[in-house]
Amino acid sequence: MNKSNKILVIIVVAQFFCTSLWFAGNGVIQELISNFHLEQQALGHLTSSVQLGFIIGTLVFAVLAIADRFSPSKVFFVSAVIAALSNLGVIWEQNTLSTLMVERFFTGFFLAGIYPVGMKIAADYFEKGLGKSLGFLVGALVLGTAFPHLLKEVSGNIPWRFVIITTSSLATLGGGLMLLLVPDGPNRKASKKFEVAKVLSIFKNRSFRSAAFGYFGHMWELYAFWAFVPLMITAFVLDSAQEFPVALWSFVIIAVGGIACVIGGFVATKRGAKSTAVWALGLSCLCCLVAPMVLEFASGGILLLFLLFWGMVVVADSPLFSTLVAQSAPAAFKGTALTIVNCIGFSISIVSIQLLNSVISIGSVNPWYFMILALGPILGLLALESQKQG
Repeated sequence: MNKSNKILVIIVVAQFFCTSLWFAGNGVIQELISNFHLEQQALGHLTSSVQLGFIIGTLVFAVLAIADRFSPSKVFFVSAVIAALSNLGVIWEQNTLSTLMVERFFTGFFLAGIYPVGMKIAADYFEKGLGKSLGFLVGALVLGTAFPHLLKEVSGNIPWRFVIITTSSLATLGGGLMLLLVPDGPNRKASKKFEVAKVLSIFKNRSFRSAAFGYFGHMWELYAFWAFVPLMITAFVLDSAQEFPVALWSFVIIAVGGIACVIGGFVATKRGAKSTAVWALGLSCLCCLVAPMVLEFASGGILLLFLLFWGMVVVADSPLFSTLVAQSAPAAFKGTALTIVNCIGFSISIVSIQLLNSVISIGSVNPWYFMILALGPILGLLALESQKQG
């Protein structure tokens, strides 16, 4: 294995370990509801708290140009350690919904120093073949996001705190790997300060704007789908009286998207990143539109196959849009550009999560509400087409 491949493997492993913090609370949501006497809507509130923390974090990181001014690997390490400590707060026995939301907020805040910074590190190493590299990287994010559900399934009778402690330990390890084994990349160009005019000028670039708007449409759908996958399966189990291991299938449905990211990266080397992203976004839009009929009328096997396919196409375009953003941004502001786009995208995800959270609860799921998720992909596709014609 050559040096570049070793670096990529380390970045991917570190990203997987650290992003396992993202849905650590979701993986044990029923235990949190039971132990801390929460309402069922806590699922949406805690998920949105992480998203909001990530948004504020990305704003702070962008305004201070942290990923461009300082060694990205050091930023990644410090962020991983603090995010891991924030995640550990969930096991405090005196938690309430408010304290849990604060703990999840700070976990999300320091994930801003992990996910976009990890992409920045990859971009500093792999200008050529960036789409394929980011495919592996976002695949690691997807697997990390799904991992708490798997931990919940395999832990059996082990206390739910095992999931939280394990994810925090892995995140600390991932940060250490990045600090010790991944020096600054050869294509890194340091920037001294954040320039509002520079950021605004980036959005005047047609290629950058096209990629960013496509990403925003994708983000409307992605995290809402991930957050409500366990609820979709649980609702089917309650309605049909069939037995499905909800945590295991939630893991598989989310994790399979990691494979799709890698496949999408390879396809993009042949067909182009933008074309491949448009196909993935179109297919996920179709899933949103037909989801109500599948959720209401399909058998268990058909439902799982559909959710597996949706789990693949819903995220396959993510590394491709990030590639297009990175490639169209000035080198000295690449980290800031990725961070700003992430910030806006995650802000959009809170709206869709809370919108669904306001109309859906376990045991009373109206599947037609999931058509709301089609709005983002439709607008994203329209933006991509208008930019193409412009």
